[in-house]
Amino acid sequence: MVEWSLMAGVILVLALVFARKVQVVQGQSELAAVQSTLGALRTALIFEHLQKSTLGQGPSVVGTQRNPFELLGRLPANYRGEISRASASSAPPGSWLFDRDCVCVGYVPLYPKWFDSPSGNTVAWYRVSGTSGPLQLLAEEAYVWQDQALN
Repeated sequence: MVEWSLMAGVILVLALVFARKVQVVQGQSELAAVQSTLGALRTALIFEHLQKSTLGQGPSVVGTQRNPFELLGRLPANYRGEISRASASSAPPGSWLFDRDCVCVGYVPLYPKWFDSPSGNTVAWYRVSGTSGPLQLLAEEAYVWQDQALN
């Protein structure tokens, strides 16, 4: 009986360690997906600038900036459309948003326990800005995800 209890204890400890590692990997995969989407949006903004430059249309202007998700060939499956900042908390976890009023891209974390915002905000916001050259996506705060900068 003691041997079976010991074996059950060892299996329980291994299962708990495994579950913790699975959570860490899920957090890392979400971080990679967020960074990939941000990279795709930034690349699309650069391509738009290059295209306008070669066609002689002049530099992009922030005031006339449309939704950067529209520049992508295919929208992310978790893109929820144009949602105001005030309504962002009602978006489902793991969602990408665009707020036309502030010209910002937002991400609502799927696993918020890994997301850290200095202001305690639950959404990561990236402002589309720039005056000359390609438009940029700049993080509004110094976001941290599993001890890594999320910018």
